[in-house]
Amino acid sequence: MAQELIISVSGMRGIVGENLTAAIAAEYGCAFGSFLKDNAGADRSRSAVCIGRDSRTSGQMLASAVMAGLCSVGIDAVDLGLVTTPGVGIMLRHLGCAGGMMITASHNPLPYNGIKLLLGNGMAPPPDTAVQIRQRFFDKRFAFVGSPQCGRVVANSEADRIHIEKVLAVVSSQQIARRRYKIVLDSVNGAGAPVAKKLLAELGCEVVAMNDEPTGLFAHEPEPIAANLGSLCDRVRQAEADAGFAQDPDADRLAIVDENGVYIGEEYTLALAARHVYSVRSGVAAANLSTSRMIDDVAGAAGGRVIRTPVGEANVANAMLENDCVIGGEGNGGVIDLRVGPIRDSLVAMALVLQLMAETGKTASQLVQEIGGYVMQKDKFAADASQAQRIIDLTKQRFPDAVLNASDGCRFDFDDGWVHLRTSNTEPVMRLIVEANDEAAARRYIDTVSEIRESVLG
Repeated sequence: MAQELIISVSGMRGIVGENLTAAIAAEYGCAFGSFLKDNAGADRSRSAVCIGRDSRTSGQMLASAVMAGLCSVGIDAVDLGLVTTPGVGIMLRHLGCAGGMMITASHNPLPYNGIKLLLGNGMAPPPDTAVQIRQRFFDKRFAFVGSPQCGRVVANSEADRIHIEKVLAVVSSQQIARRRYKIVLDSVNGAGAPVAKKLLAELGCEVVAMNDEPTGLFAHEPEPIAANLGSLCDRVRQAEADAGFAQDPDADRLAIVDENGVYIGEEYTLALAARHVYSVRSGVAAANLSTSRMIDDVAGAAGGRVIRTPVGEANVANAMLENDCVIGGEGNGGVIDLRVGPIRDSLVAMALVLQLMAETGKTASQLVQEIGGYVMQKDKFAADASQAQRIIDLTKQRFPDAVLNASDGCRFDFDDGWVHLRTSNTEPVMRLIVEANDEAAARRYIDTVSEIRESVLG
């Protein structure tokens, strides 16, 4: 059976040629452009939207369609070409654009592509705004204009340069460069390699690049998790490198391999970045409900605290702006530093982790050992809305003494760990994340939820 096109707070995502076509992308551009026009306030002069794409072969087709849709409702399109998602966010603010559209399906496999939306502040739309744009798309409420008022397409190739300048401004490039780090970079043939190689060169690193041609033909499954990064671990050992960095296709996430060729995982990316930030700044951090307690440990050791938000970078970024947070992000390897932009950024993560290594003189494995860690297990399974709610309700009955946070599904906090159950924004599944002090505690929580899940789903 054909899968349904997903349109959520994370934008649009589908299978190219099956439920995501040029016609649909053009109408999505019409909907977003019409929304921006209607919400432009007193200034109703022609606006502009930045358009970027990752390296998927369908990207050019969808980008062209989106730009046609924007122009048809009187919005200019700034074509950034092959670029990272954080690059789009940086450029739209740099140019004063009304919004941005990134053609990417992030970590999803090659048959997929998608369209991420960004508002003029460089952030994904909040849920209520996303709902308005989604409804406008379904209702086909498009504000078409005549020929003289049509938007224009202009090209701009400055995204990488400006992105690198902003990242370099938050670290000491000379201090990092003196260490002459050797880094193996796996960009999975996505959009991240060109700009990441330039940044690492500016930081004085010797780069051993793998899967760096932006062909969109992914060398391995694109999500930067342990199961997909065995070749990166091997290459780090062979090259006797200081670390391995793995990007996802649109380069907003980073996973790290230590100097021994050991995958240390996406969860450590934010914890290590925060460790550096808290060595020079004080204040509040923000992370979503599915992120490891390691960020709480790092913040707490520096006298700070962590604000927990629903999953989704827009939720984290909004909390950061409202509370003037010094660092934030998600446990999927997404790090947000407001000094660069309110969006997850693998380049920011690289620079902050290298800065931590340089200023402490410690290896990645030593820093990981100092932070410590927990046992974390992640799973997902098919469940419709009613089944998902039933699973959550029964879990509440089984854990009556847990501290609950129901802002996104439900998170159950205990002294020795936590459980988070939620429906996905990007897939028709329910996600289960369990973290505990040890394997035995994690297994108890997993077994309890598995028993409930089987009773509901059969």
